[in-house]
Amino acid sequence: MKRSRINEIIREGDAFIRSFGYVMPPFAYWSPEELKTRRPAGIVDSRLGWDITDYGQGKYDELGLFLFTVRNGRAEDLTRGTGMLYAEKIMISRKDQLSPMHRHIVKAEDIINRGGGKLVLELFMPAEDGGIDRHKEVEVPTDGVVRKLPAGGLLKLDPGESVTLLPGVWHAFWGEGGDVLIGEVSTVNDDLTDNIFADPIGRFSNIEEDEAPLRLLVSDYDRFIDGNA
Repeated sequence: MKRSRINEIIREGDAFIRSFGYVMPPFAYWSPEELKTRRPAGIVDSRLGWDITDYGQGKYDELGLFLFTVRNGRAEDLTRGTGMLYAEKIMISRKDQLSPMHRHIVKAEDIINRGGGKLVLELFMPAEDGGIDRHKEVEVPTDGVVRKLPAGGLLKLDPGESVTLLPGVWHAFWGEGGDVLIGEVSTVNDDLTDNIFADPIGRFSNIEEDEAPLRLLVSDYDRFIDGNA
């Protein structure tokens, strides 16, 4: 992706989020220079912040996702079973924009339609080897009520509705009828090691630096803050 396109997506996404009355935390608007100078460990080490991905495929409008990690604990907390065991994200799934089929090893998550169109999830249960079970019935809690679907069934969430996805459940999702503002509340989030994709794709974008970044992405931190960029 070109950096200019990422900057544009950030501006558009921020306006979309604000249109629903959701206010981003102050650090969302720090310049790259301010973030690099201040380097708060609670933001950089926990990988809070902007995350615009086309999964390395170069077709963001068809295959991509807008994310902002608002808060996140640490893996050590999960190991100890105490401390900050949770994470929160705000996301945007554009109309007909696919977030591809994947599962998590550790993370359990509530995916919440916060507003806009319908959020559609394609769901599969895991096979014994961790792959996709294309025959087993899917069972997932939706706002405290267990829903059952056939393998590969489509769960459609209206604004205000949510689904709980336990570790191992395969899921892909997209917006139907309009762009969707999505909330995610989960156990500690680790996008470096805890995303298993059905197809061999990347988690982050490959960026062409055609202009200066408006905001740093979480995938920029190692290079721009800890490196020599």
